[in-house]
Amino acid sequence: MQSHSEFQTPPPGCPAHAGGERVPLHGPEFAAAPNAFYERLRQYGPSAPVELAPGVEAELVTDYATALHVLQNPDSFARDSRRWRALNEGRVPLDSPVLPMMMYRPNCMFSDGADHLRLRQAVTESFARLDMHRVSRHVDRVAAYLIDQFSVRGKADLISDYAQLLPLLVFNDLFGCPAEIGDRLISAISNLFDGVDAERANEVMTGALFELVTLKRDTPGEDLTSWLMQHQARLSNEEMVHQLALLIGAGTEPVQNVIANALRLLLSDEQFAGGPQGGGDVLVEDALNEVLWNSPPIANYATHYPVHEVELSGNKLAAGTPVLISFAAANADPSLSASRQTFSKRAHLAWGAGPHACPAKDPALLISIRAIEKLLNTLPDIELGVPAETLTWRPGPFHRALNALPARFTPVRSERRGPLPDATNGAAGGEARAREQQGSRPQKGSWWSGFLNWWRV
Repeated sequence: MQSHSEFQTPPPGCPAHAGGERVPLHGPEFAAAPNAFYERLRQYGPSAPVELAPGVEAELVTDYATALHVLQNPDSFARDSRRWRALNEGRVPLDSPVLPMMMYRPNCMFSDGADHLRLRQAVTESFARLDMHRVSRHVDRVAAYLIDQFSVRGKADLISDYAQLLPLLVFNDLFGCPAEIGDRLISAISNLFDGVDAERANEVMTGALFELVTLKRDTPGEDLTSWLMQHQARLSNEEMVHQLALLIGAGTEPVQNVIANALRLLLSDEQFAGGPQGGGDVLVEDALNEVLWNSPPIANYATHYPVHEVELSGNKLAAGTPVLISFAAANADPSLSASRQTFSKRAHLAWGAGPHACPAKDPALLISIRAIEKLLNTLPDIELGVPAETLTWRPGPFHRALNALPARFTPVRSERRGPLPDATNGAAGGEARAREQQGSRPQKGSWWSGFLNWWRV
């Protein structure tokens, strides 16, 4: 196996070498055609040197077997980013956009050994207490509310109007957020995803979570926040805040991308052209499986740090080097092509593997399936509003996320709003219809209050 220093002649036209030896995973070129980058990266071997952002270097694992090796060997590959040598030596820009996703936090994602076991048990055992029937009912209610905000218009952006908001609203309920705290959390997390004043958004989110923790210490309820703090792990307030930030913040982005990427398939791919009438639940689950294999919502993440110098399938890596797993590239490993169709649906790496595998994949899949079914059943003639090939993707090294997903459909009115305005009722009817077609989309900071008020009607 060649070492990186021996890889001296890049293939003709290789995008990986446009900016030097390291492959940049940021910018519109990577977002537009990541598979072309992964194909070139494989010529380095099972892992390759990449640049996550200007000045932030890492190693990216693209081989399925090697990815499993890293994910399943915590004694050699740790998750605690306080081991990050370049950061400790001041070689990483402190204002780097990727730093918030990689810096140490006292939660189960960035811990190892006994600390990880204690924090992880609190999460998994709290999630085990969820009533999945309750989750399903709440997804249905939230989906109905969001669809009600845009259904009269006959068009929507299924990202900003639906897929982004639905998991945030569902998680607000699961974590027992009152309206005022929930509104601030939704606004802050949305701004973090959108890159809008991220530093301020992080402060707002942290403050809201501290308030939620304080509230639940005094008045616990039947919710994940209360169950986490009642767990025998005895999490401190700081640990609670960082666990909640991980579970609510990081937990919603993958669900958003799963929903959106599956809807893109269902509305554009001939394989799924039958819609819900063509296959029912199985069709939606097949679309989700296709997404998790070929367009995983988190494409490159799970940062590990070798605890000592290691040789990774012939490539020598120094201790403290960030090693990321490319779930997208590993799932598309050519060595799997002959057998992957016979793999179980859980053989993909979209949810990770080993001790740090996603603890909430079952609720995430349930939320995704119910959200998609509710939309397709409510708006049966929904279709893409633009040609599929014109859709664009958000830049960034970690996710596989659409910028927007425009859709159109026959306008409908929910029973809560009454009949559509009379199109023949002269100027007055026209004005009412125009106002109605604007929808009643709440302001960004009042979605949770809006939902609670809507559901009481």
